[in-house]
Amino acid sequence: MIILLSPSSFLPLPVNVKTNVRFVYNGNMPKVSQQHRDARREQILAAARRCFLRDGFHATSMQDLFAEAGLSSGAVYSYFASKDDVIVAIAEENIRDVTEMIRTVATRQPGRPVGAVLADAMDMLRAKDAQDGFSKLTVIVWSEALRNPGLAARFTALVTQLHANLAEVIQQSQGNLPGDVSADVLATTLLSLVPGYLLQLALLGPAAVDGVPDAVRALWPGQPVRAPGPPGTVNP
Repeated sequence: MIILLSPSSFLPLPVNVKTNVRFVYNGNMPKVSQQHRDARREQILAAARRCFLRDGFHATSMQDLFAEAGLSSGAVYSYFASKDDVIVAIAEENIRDVTEMIRTVATRQPGRPVGAVLADAMDMLRAKDAQDGFSKLTVIVWSEALRNPGLAARFTALVTQLHANLAEVIQQSQGNLPGDVSADVLATTLLSLVPGYLLQLALLGPAAVDGVPDAVRALWPGQPVRAPGPPGTVNP
């Protein structure tokens, strides 16, 4: 059977003709999960780390970050308003990583000497540096904080929080503190040692810090914790 179609069959419908097609919009955009947002944020920070290590902070532009991350400017700016915000985020992650390393080794065996805790943390920092250039990124953050008052203020707040966290960890090993040094003063001392370790690691390489953790263990060996003796006896 042959069906003949008239030319009018191909003409557009009149504007007053209703169709059965409807577009419904309820005003709600698809929700983005927190897991997706965290992954995207880390994608941007990972790209920034590569750019900063390769080209330095000042030679890296936001356009470089867009290209390195493979994202649009709008996508990046929805997480970070400026390059300063990016480097502050990297500083926050670095400080959080150092704190967690020290906390991890301190709680692994409660009562360990402070020197042993710090030495184990240094070993972990060296391993992390080999993985992602941790020490060089840390030095980049420090140098930028020296010339940028706004960044310096935010960085000072981060270091102050790190100091408080370290003092808390040290306080948990109070029985093994060297001499009569307070946890607060010892935390300040540790904050003086760790940057020097990272600076040498960044500028001179891993060979320059060989043996440093062992030296820290020797400097603060602590006192062995003796088991209590029978009732009526006094431990020497």
